[in-house]
Amino acid sequence: MAEIIVPELGESISEGTITKWFVKEGDSVSQGDVLLELETDKVNIEISADNSGVVSRIAKQDGDVVLVGEAIGSIGEAAGGASAPAAVPAAQVAAPAAPAAQPAAPAAQPSAPASDSAAINASPAARKRAREQGIDLSAPGQAPAPAVATPVKSAPLTQAEPASASKDAKPTERKRMSRRRVTIANRLVEAQRTAAMLTTFNEVDMTAILDLRKRRKQAFFEKNDVNLGFMSFFTKAVVGALKAFPLLNAEIDGEDIITKKFFDIGIAVSAKEGLVVPVVRDADRLSFAEIEKNIVELAGKARSNTLAISDLQGGSFTITNGGVFGSLLSTPILNAPQVGILGMHKIQIRPVAIDETRMENRPMMYIALSYDHRIVDGSEAVRFLVMVKALLEDPEALLLEG
Repeated sequence: MAEIIVPELGESISEGTITKWFVKEGDSVSQGDVLLELETDKVNIEISADNSGVVSRIAKQDGDVVLVGEAIGSIGEAAGGASAPAAVPAAQVAAPAAPAAQPAAPAAQPSAPASDSAAINASPAARKRAREQGIDLSAPGQAPAPAVATPVKSAPLTQAEPASASKDAKPTERKRMSRRRVTIANRLVEAQRTAAMLTTFNEVDMTAILDLRKRRKQAFFEKNDVNLGFMSFFTKAVVGALKAFPLLNAEIDGEDIITKKFFDIGIAVSAKEGLVVPVVRDADRLSFAEIEKNIVELAGKARSNTLAISDLQGGSFTITNGGVFGSLLSTPILNAPQVGILGMHKIQIRPVAIDETRMENRPMMYIALSYDHRIVDGSEAVRFLVMVKALLEDPEALLLEG
């Protein structure tokens, strides 16, 4: 007999929720077969059989919360699993003999006391009428008892109350939050509670980027087999600004400031179970094409629910793009323990003053930087965002400098 144990799930993950068992008790499995899917606050993980045999016990059901190291079922040997049920019918063969001897007991019980009791309780007129009509009071003395016991009064109460309640009720649906959604909710509230979070805004003229992409996107795709998107420009611009303002690439540990000398940029992705932030590692060392390929791969894994724990750990700064959903302006919430997050938004044609006398319609994007004011001063945050704007509005220099 081998127990099915919840394995180590990754750093800082101590529990998960069973989303679905793929087997049931009595099923035969081979080593490596997927037994169940487990949802954690970061990713979904499939748990496979460590050995072959028959699933003899499932101790935890779909929706149950389980801990790392907990036994949630067991797998027995195929021969042992088959022989166990054979002993059950043998134990049941003698069972019907006991009820067979019991009918004699009720036959020995005297019926006279019941009749006498009924006769005593009957009125004189009733007894006279019974004698005249030849009715044996012993039968009516027993028959009324079950009639009295029938739930005549209780039935209207149990039926009428729900009926009246449901008449006025509005239709609703109650659904349990997924573990990931609960974790997201808790972390967002915690970030607002613990950080001195402020947001500063600016806007970017996207004319140059759109023009560059229009001129180079075909050649870029033919060379790199990936599209030239907006995220590589923003990632490179953020890395450049982080190098100039390193406190936005830091975190707080008690009374210490940990400044990170690497640039692992988290890219927020909306997946079915909620927002996840996979990380593009060493973005400062990657080309535009490598960044785009990383983002495409991570976004695909997020949407197919195949992200690994390692894909989500260790980011130093986050970029989130609400513009893909049509957001014109927002205040992103910090991805703790990070102290900075950049929000991208929808590109919208707006009239822009070119000089004192000229106006032009330009593709503009609002950008927002939320930061932790405990270690990042307002002037530093504003200058960071101004630098991001300047780098984005000169994309060819950004592309050439890498």
